[in-house]
Amino acid sequence: MHKNNAEDLLRRYHNGQVSEEEKAWVETWYLHMKTDDQTDELTDDVMEHDRQQSLDALLHDINAPRHTRLWPRFVAAAVIIMILAGIYALNHRQKTPQTVAATKPVVHDFAPGSNKVILTLSNGSKVELNDAKKGKVADESGTLINKTADGQISYAKQEGADHLKNQQLFNTAATPRGGQYQLVLADGTRVWLNAASSVKYPVEFSGSERKVELTGEAYFEVAHDQKRPFRVVSNGQRVEVLGTHFNINAYDNEQAVKTTLLQGSVRIVAGANIKTIKPGEQAQLKHGQVTVNAVDTDEAVAWKNGFFNFNDADIGTVMRQLTRWYDLEVKYEGSIPQRQFTGEISRNVTARQILDILSFKKIHYRIDGNTIVITP
Repeated sequence: MHKNNAEDLLRRYHNGQVSEEEKAWVETWYLHMKTDDQTDELTDDVMEHDRQQSLDALLHDINAPRHTRLWPRFVAAAVIIMILAGIYALNHRQKTPQTVAATKPVVHDFAPGSNKVILTLSNGSKVELNDAKKGKVADESGTLINKTADGQISYAKQEGADHLKNQQLFNTAATPRGGQYQLVLADGTRVWLNAASSVKYPVEFSGSERKVELTGEAYFEVAHDQKRPFRVVSNGQRVEVLGTHFNINAYDNEQAVKTTLLQGSVRIVAGANIKTIKPGEQAQLKHGQVTVNAVDTDEAVAWKNGFFNFNDADIGTVMRQLTRWYDLEVKYEGSIPQRQFTGEISRNVTARQILDILSFKKIHYRIDGNTIVITP
């Protein structure tokens, strides 16, 4: 969308020649601008400068690579329109009869998640690693558990230590809703845990296999070991690899267990179903059956890279991700809106910012304590 188109729409708004949806865009931004307590201090020169900067930056975002695009084109265009409208309203505020209170309303919002994890040791004791100091966290029979300088969990076998024989010790790393974490297992395998997820694993891998158990979602970069396959057990399936990169989404409240492969080769075993997938493919386990399809892997691992990524997702899919990342609840009043959403947005924004974007697709909501209520 060229800035001339946005300016044309702004002129049509001023002349009363816009649709109801376009009118809502403009008036919503106008109200946001007028509740800013710094608004009245802006001069005409500053507003014109900000107007040009906003246009240049946002038009660049629309034409930039997909990872920088926050939402579908029509929403990005709407943001440009609303910024123009706000500045236009400020330039002409002496002609505007309506007034807005100087005091900002208190707006309830939900901050994005952060690095949080609870580590359960083999003796049952729990350590909140986000509060733990860097360095040694525990000693599990000669295997040191450390919190690294960048906040990860790592395991290191202590040379010369008397390791317990014929006894395998297990740890569990669990993220709460609103949390994520990264750990490095004893064999060098790296694991990224999404919100409301957990992985149970041995402190030291022994025997002929390396097996872990997953709930929720995790991304694995498995250290290669030709002699000992790496196996992930999750929600009715087993994933077997020798060394590769893949993502497993196995939340209980999702319709299918999804395993997406980025590198190497993965075998999916679910009862009598056995499938091998290649990079760029995703296996879905649903109702006991496994299907394999080519997918955009960016969508599957967007969470690990700091984004929400939706491709024709319904409101239920969107809200389930929001509830986990922002630690909130969702409730529907009346029928569930039948809308499809496509686009990508940072997971660093607040929940209200995302909800305001959804409102441009006629999703209505209110915030009731810790609950987002989707209304007709």
